[in-house]
Amino acid sequence: MDTLFSNATVVTMDESMHQYTGGFVGVTDGKISYVGKNPPPETEKPKEIIDGTGMVLMPGLINCHTHLPMTILRGYADDYDLQTWLTDYIFPKEAHLDDRCVKAATLLGIAECLQFGVTSVTDMYDHIDAIAEAVAESGIKANLSRGTTLFDPEGFEFDKYPACQELVAAREKWHNYDNGRIRIEASIHGEYTSSHELWDAMAEYCINEGVRMHIHLSETESEHNSCVEKYGLTPAQLLDCHHVFDVPTTAAHCVWLTEEDRKLLAKRGVSAAHNPISNLKLASGVADVMAMVKDGMNVCLGTDGTASNNNLDLFEEIKAAALLAKEKHRDPTAVSATAALMMATVCGARAQGRDTECGMIKEGMDADLILVDFTRPHLMPCHNVISSLAYSARGGDVCLTMVRGKVLYAGGKFPTINLSAVVKELAEYAMPKVFQPTGSDESSAS
Repeated sequence: MDTLFSNATVVTMDESMHQYTGGFVGVTDGKISYVGKNPPPETEKPKEIIDGTGMVLMPGLINCHTHLPMTILRGYADDYDLQTWLTDYIFPKEAHLDDRCVKAATLLGIAECLQFGVTSVTDMYDHIDAIAEAVAESGIKANLSRGTTLFDPEGFEFDKYPACQELVAAREKWHNYDNGRIRIEASIHGEYTSSHELWDAMAEYCINEGVRMHIHLSETESEHNSCVEKYGLTPAQLLDCHHVFDVPTTAAHCVWLTEEDRKLLAKRGVSAAHNPISNLKLASGVADVMAMVKDGMNVCLGTDGTASNNNLDLFEEIKAAALLAKEKHRDPTAVSATAALMMATVCGARAQGRDTECGMIKEGMDADLILVDFTRPHLMPCHNVISSLAYSARGGDVCLTMVRGKVLYAGGKFPTINLSAVVKELAEYAMPKVFQPTGSDESSAS
């Protein structure tokens, strides 16, 4: 046994929601090898013992929709509606990004994730090769997709379109890297930023190659209604006609889904990535989590990018998801603390296609674990550990983050990330390049 966590309050998130007060969890070769209330047999002598007294040990959180490189745009454009925010502020600055900028910004984002107890992310952005390099170095898990738009479909060919070429190259280079720690997915940015030429070609590629899909769906009322006016179909119905959902898909936001949409997406096995804080900040609306679950959809959580959140603290999303559902239905029993925590762990693993490897503390699963310090004043007294995790805990309460048995964050330090070098790179190269004075910023259409 490599590591033994001892005397911790173990919240397993397994099928029976087992909890162990003063429990023990053993880790061997990156896997969970022991879980119990009592110490393992004396024959299992651990190389290292981590004392969990006063701590809660739980599965690492899973952020199912984010844009890690957007840390460089944190706080740059706040208090705008989505379309103004994107077209007038975000797209023009993103046009200045290069691989070097993106890698530095991604490493900063990963450090923030690890500090807040996130062990796996689903990310959509361009410069995917640079993102994958950062993920590979850091040790975090990631499902990565190259966000793809198509504003001018004239002459479009999948094999010649730069974004599609980058997707294919990323699959060849990075898919299943480090025994599946990195997985490469396809991405259609959204219905409103593309056209049927891309939908058809991307769907065909995904079906033929067995590639998962990541997409923004019905995020704003105007986006949703414009699609209905243009095509006579909702975005979900329209994209389904083009076979986009014939492969496992994570659909971000899903704020304005109709009942017909929800049932259709449930039938297709689509997971909804709920981003409550970003949706509130952009005034996009509040997704009906209760209705999605009732209609059979898997609902997980995401932060969105830091330019619209403005952080990667998934504990904030857990609390917001529960509170918003209660208010939306005027029912305090809607989305319980347990359900909200499941969205950030079990349901997130399911959305990523990783439900057999993480999301629970269970023998045989990857040791993707976090320790939460329950000796903090705002976490005492603890009458119910699940409620305290959902409603009182913050990302800053995480004191250790482990992925596949390797500690990636502990006590304010990042063993795999040279944070000072990252900050220097951002300050001296990335920030000047992205925010350079320019006569007219142009958005990239690829």
